[in-house]
Amino acid sequence: MQREKVYIYGKHAVAEAVEHATHVVKKVFLSPVFDDEKIKNLLEKKKITIATLKGSDMVGNDAVHQGIVAIIDTEALLVPFETFIQTLNISKKPALVLLGELQDPHNVGAIIRSAAAMGLSAVLIPEHRTAPITGAVVKTSAGMAFRIPLVTIGNVNQTIRLLKEKGFWTYGLAGKGAQSLIDESFSEPSLFIVGNEGKGIREKTEELCDILLRIPVHPRTESLNAAASAAIVFYEWSRGHQGALKS
Repeated sequence: MQREKVYIYGKHAVAEAVEHATHVVKKVFLSPVFDDEKIKNLLEKKKITIATLKGSDMVGNDAVHQGIVAIIDTEALLVPFETFIQTLNISKKPALVLLGELQDPHNVGAIIRSAAAMGLSAVLIPEHRTAPITGAVVKTSAGMAFRIPLVTIGNVNQTIRLLKEKGFWTYGLAGKGAQSLIDESFSEPSLFIVGNEGKGIREKTEELCDILLRIPVHPRTESLNAAASAAIVFYEWSRGHQGALKS
């Protein structure tokens, strides 16, 4: 099967990809009047193939592309779990997030952005039943998809069991969880599981969680969406792991 090629555009998005994930950038298109010398020098330094941008057919007339468009191979962003786990320093008590059947690419992108911002070590993405890494995901991540490892996993529950064996404490984000977020110290390596937007975490996966975390909210609010919940939990974790924000 041919690997998917996705268009990204705009100076910031393309520069992030070229600087931090050069291997996924297949070609960059520049308009004849593109005059950002810093980006031009970066493209030359990274030996990126450049072509002339003609019109906006690739990204649509409504796209504010700023005279620069890139083709990226999103599959090349993904790191196999077996490779990633060999390089992870568990003694530093890192945190990971596992996406459990999230379908909205904007949620996936937002969670990637929050995970990168709060110092998590990776985002684990199942091969099946989860929104793939697309242009929308990359755009919503604000370039962070190029800065934090995106790790592809097979069987979700098998991955959780393996991480538990390595000392990870598993937290399921659940609106009706028994444990309040403010009462948790996150003293061990942490694995956060974010479930499907509508159905939440699958029953068998939930059974593997050591703790179901609840975010206290005002009575007038029934719940928060997946991306907002994840951001709050990641922030609370980072408060006790300030080193993760500096490395």
